[in-house]
This record gives sequence, C-alpha cells and structure tokens, in this order.
Amino acid sequence: MAGRGDRSYCYREALPFAAMVSMECLNVGLNTLFKFAADRGMSRHVFLVYAYAVAALLLLPSLFFSRRRSRVLPSLNFSIVVKIFVLGAVGYASQIMGYTGINYGSPTLASAMSNLAPAFTFVLAVIFRMEKLSLSSSTTRAKLAGTVISISGAFVVTFYKGPSINPSFSFSSSSSPPSMNQLLDSTRSDWIIGSLFLSVEYMLVPVWYILVTHIMKEYPSEFTIIFFYTSSVSILAAVAGVFAEPDSSKWMIRPNIALASILCSGVFNCCINNSVHSWALHLRGPVFVAMFKPLSIAIAAAMGVVILGDTLFLGSIIGATIIVIGFYTVMWGKAKEEFGAFVMEATDLESSMDQNHPLLQTYKIHNSRT
Repeated sequence: MAGRGDRSYCYREALPFAAMVSMECLNVGLNTLFKFAADRGMSRHVFLVYAYAVAALLLLPSLFFSRRRSRVLPSLNFSIVVKIFVLGAVGYASQIMGYTGINYGSPTLASAMSNLAPAFTFVLAVIFRMEKLSLSSSTTRAKLAGTVISISGAFVVTFYKGPSINPSFSFSSSSSPPSMNQLLDSTRSDWIIGSLFLSVEYMLVPVWYILVTHIMKEYPSEFTIIFFYTSSVSILAAVAGVFAEPDSSKWMIRPNIALASILCSGVFNCCINNSVHSWALHLRGPVFVAMFKPLSIAIAAAMGVVILGDTLFLGSIIGATIIVIGFYTVMWGKAKEEFGAFVMEATDLESSMDQNHPLLQTYKIHNSRT
C-alpha cells in the first residue's frame, strides 16, 4: 500500500513539478536560440512552418498507438477535429505574436510578459461569466488587485527603460559592443512594439489553455491532440507565410543556426513541450501550469546577457518584479478560492454521510462528549 501511495504522489506531485520546471528552462533556451537565429536573418513565418511540420512528423506514430487504445478512447469525431483546428488557429496567432515580440524585444522581455497570462485568464473568465465578481470576498479582491498590479507592471516594462545595469561580459558573437547612446536610441521603439505583440500573445495563451483542457476532457490523448494541433499550425503558417514571406530564398534553410533553431523547437517545443503542457493541464489544471511562469525571468535574463549580449535595464527589472507580485496575488486568490470550495465539498459530503448513517452521527456525538 505504501508503494502505491509513493507512486501516486510521484505521479501527481513530484513528476509534474519537475516537468514544468524543465519546460520553463527549455522554453527560455529555445527562445534565446530563436532570437539568435532571427538576428541573423531567419524569418519567423518560415520558422513556424518548418518547426511545427517537424513536430507533426514526430507525432505521426501516435495515431497508430491511439488505435490500440481505441477501446478506452472515444471516437475522434468531426466536432473534436474542428475544436482542435480552432486550437491550432489560436496557437498560430499566439506563436506569431510571440515570436514577433521576441524579434523586436528579447527573451527576457518575453519571460517577463508571460506572467500576464493569469491576469488575462481572470479577465476573460469575468467577460465570459465563468468567474463571478464578489467584492465582499477576499479571493475576488486578491484576483482583482493582482490583475491590476500585473498590467501596471507590464506598462512599466513597456514604457520605462531606466539606466543600464548590464555586466561587462558576454559570449555574443558581435565584434564590438554598441555604445550606450546607440542602445537607447535604437531599441526604444522596438522594445515598445515587442511588448505590445507579447501582450497580445499572453491574451491568447489563456484561451489556448482553456481550449486544451476542454478538448482533453472529451478526448484524453495528449499526443493525438498535439499531432493534429501541430499539423494545423504548420498548415496555417504555410498559407500565411506565402503572402507574408514572398522571397523564395527565405524558405531555403541551410545547415546553420536557423536549421538548429527549427529542429530544436520542432522537437522540444512544438512536440515535447506542448505534449507535457497538455498532460499537466489534464492532470493538475491551468492554475498549476501557470505557477511556474516567473521562474523563466531569471533564466532568460542570464541567458540573454551571456549569449545574446542583451542589455538589462532597471525598468525591466522593476516591471518584472511588479508583474510577479501581481501574478502571485492572483494565484493566492485562486488557490484560496479552490481550497474553500474543497472544504465546502468535504463538509457537504460529511453532512450527507451523517444523514445516511445515523449510527455514525451518534458515534461522533459520543466521542465529542468523552
């Protein structure tokens, strides 16, 4: 019995925790690699087509494995396929916004802005009446405060740069470091544009989480869903890429950093990362998955400075700190709300058992007296 309990704890607690920490580290590394390749001429439209095509090819065998599980899985009907295609459209829009934002900004900026996802999740839940507002409730006030704080932090990151606090070392391949005036003049507008694109991305990420969770309830097969999802994104990216990137030379990928970025993202991000996130969403829900977002900020800042030669500004650190405070305020409110719902459910269950078993109620009264 103890062995079963240990295995259950490992599967529900330790394994998802380790998986999500690993995925956050992996995401930062892949974003840094993309930025490195994009700075050397790789098109983000071409990147999305090839990266998601690689993922779809890797996941193709999952269809054959799912046939073996056909006795326990429902049929893959037209309704589920349409929902997965909608998921692909949301995912493509999110990805193109995100990579455009990284192209204009940096992986560090993307990691800071990613913490807006819980705040936007709460806003969407209120708009679609999935979340009830009760200002007398401490959980509602916490979520409202956290949302306002997070969005305020995003404004700080976007519009206030502040002085540079960069260390003097970097492994970037640039021949000579730019002067401070060049950095301030050349990146100001790009930083704002990048922040706006990333804000739109993290408005779409909660929609993606909600759709995946909904689809997984109907068809609980992570790899099959992600296969159709990656195929949809690759097709949509190819259609959009024909118009957005008419230069045929951009579609010729040579064995360089662009190819490395496409292969690594296709294998580790589009395939493994999406599958792990789907599994974690199904097992623990969107709140658990979102809890690990702040971890990526420190990793992205370190990698951006060391590998890309990015410049850290005081405004980025202040804004990221404000966003993280707002993030955990929303998470605290949500966790307290879920705990309260769990306690109420347990109380109702206990009350129901007492009514159905009078002898149990008599036994409890006797024990309380003694």
